[in-house]
Amino acid sequence: MSNIINKSTNQEEIVLQVRKAIEHRATWMYLLMNEARKRGLDWDDFARSAIFQCGCIHGTRFQEDINDLSNLEEFSKTFVPEITKKVFEMEFLEVDKEKFYVDFHYCPLVNAWQKLDLSDDEIDHLCDIGMDGDRGIASQFPSFKFTLGHTIAQGYRSCQVRFNKIDIE
Repeated sequence: MSNIINKSTNQEEIVLQVRKAIEHRATWMYLLMNEARKRGLDWDDFARSAIFQCGCIHGTRFQEDINDLSNLEEFSKTFVPEITKKVFEMEFLEVDKEKFYVDFHYCPLVNAWQKLDLSDDEIDHLCDIGMDGDRGIASQFPSFKFTLGHTIAQGYRSCQVRFNKIDIE
């Protein structure tokens, strides 16, 4: 029996459709990685690098929409469009020029992996690999530090995503 709690409260049709698309991608992500594992490849040997690179691409593109690349309030608006906020049931805890703290209260990726009857440990591992995309995005902003706190995949009721401004000398 899974210890992961991942309950949705938003049932808007557009939100449900976006979630289905994300779940579809999470399913094929797992299936691709599992086939690679069957062929002797370790997930951490290739998946982390690929997903981090994808995040770097997105981070570079985000820069085009942000005037002040050291302003976390501006970054938050690009990182989290309104539909994304609804899909992941995000709660903005603190947002200003120096901090961006957001909790995710639902995860369609976790939902997809639960539907595949994966173990809690596998889901936690997949989640952490998936977060390498966010780590890649953050890496394109040298004045930010990304921190991942606890996650839904670890059995908590939310994922804690934190960005802090750091001094660059």
